[in-house]
Amino acid sequence: MPKRAYTHDSSGMNKDEYRAHLHDLQIELVAMQRHLIAGNHRLLILLEGRDAAGKGGLIKRITEHLSPRETRVIALGKPNARDRGSWYFQRYVPHSPSAGECVIFNRSWYNRAGVEPVMGFCTREERDSFLDQVVPFERMQVEAGTTLLKYYLDISREEQAARLEARQSDPLKTWKTSPIDAVALQKYDAYTVARDHMLQCSDHEHGRWGIVRADNKHEARINVIRDILRSVPHPGPIREDQASDRDIVFRFRPNMLTNGSLAR
Repeated sequence: MPKRAYTHDSSGMNKDEYRAHLHDLQIELVAMQRHLIAGNHRLLILLEGRDAAGKGGLIKRITEHLSPRETRVIALGKPNARDRGSWYFQRYVPHSPSAGECVIFNRSWYNRAGVEPVMGFCTREERDSFLDQVVPFERMQVEAGTTLLKYYLDISREEQAARLEARQSDPLKTWKTSPIDAVALQKYDAYTVARDHMLQCSDHEHGRWGIVRADNKHEARINVIRDILRSVPHPGPIREDQASDRDIVFRFRPNMLTNGSLAR
């Protein structure tokens, strides 16, 4: 349970502290991956969140020193005609991890519960059908031996506005812009409703949601990596001072929809 209600927060560790923590954690990620490979384990990480929530930056820090042969990042484009005529989950299944692999989805099948209904890309019936199927779909993967971690990166309205504006003015970030960005802030409240419904319907024993307070990118990255290392069994020496801050990364509970824990 988080200790405080959601607030916009730009404070935190300085850059030197951040780099030092990140270096140590990336060493431990490499050790974790060696264990995954040696034991033929499968790791699947889903990253969801609003536009500009920091998913891409987090993925970069997780994968920066991992083996590219056993690490895959999946960011699927919009479905083609064949995808639209298939079972919704069908185009995601081929990207599932094999033995020894770590797969990270930068947005996943949860598009059907977030972006698609808000933007009018699916019907309410299609969304409801997805939410009926997603729990057994994930349960089957976990029961087959896949370790599944799901994180929702939550940012405030003010922080999203600042990041979307930075994308427009920074020539190194313009590739991130999309037509959806143009209406992200206009539909902030609609995305909030979709997020709440998604979390409530798809948090389950085999696929718990981790909520990440992501207004501060550095603290979000450090604490998600710490949470991953704590959640994936491996023989590495995880120290108590490397535990994730439960005020930044915490497990979803239904009462969080009304107690101010999530950005609104």
